[in-house]
Amino acid sequence: MTIANLRSALPDWAKDLSLNLSTLSRSSSLTEQQQWGTFVAAAAATRNESVLVQVAEDAKEHLSEEAQAAALGAASIMAMNNVAYRARHFLGGDYEKERMGLRMNIIGNPGVDKTDFELWSLAVSTINGCHDCTAAHAKVVRDAGLTKEQVWEAVKVAATVTGVAQAITTTEVLANA
Repeated sequence: MTIANLRSALPDWAKDLSLNLSTLSRSSSLTEQQQWGTFVAAAAATRNESVLVQVAEDAKEHLSEEAQAAALGAASIMAMNNVAYRARHFLGGDYEKERMGLRMNIIGNPGVDKTDFELWSLAVSTINGCHDCTAAHAKVVRDAGLTKEQVWEAVKVAATVTGVAQAITTTEVLANA
């Protein structure tokens, strides 16, 4: 399974997603590791099995095992953090001062370049709708030297992969109705 197969599985009404997926997977302002790690992290964040399997298959040609594991780690740790940080914000008041109290060791030692891991965390936080985490990770990667265009490229990958996951899920549900 590959992104090409994923594109062919998209219905006609999702043609824009197919075109965006093609463009984003072929050219990028990101390094190869940043680009494909963003694809993997975003695919994992969608929680769509088909999308994750197909993206991960293509990513094997572009990522080391360590980088693929780190991208999956970014998706997992952000799934936890995004819920906790959003809840702390929603609850407000005294909760804003509460220590998180959750293990997050992978953030400090992700096994790949920290800037790449932070970029993947930003993409996942965007998908998960965590304003504070998205802004914090954007600041870290910008401070590390990534451009506004590179940050936006990761957001576009996250947005497109999420749209593809929704279209694939919708198609599968309707086919089984």
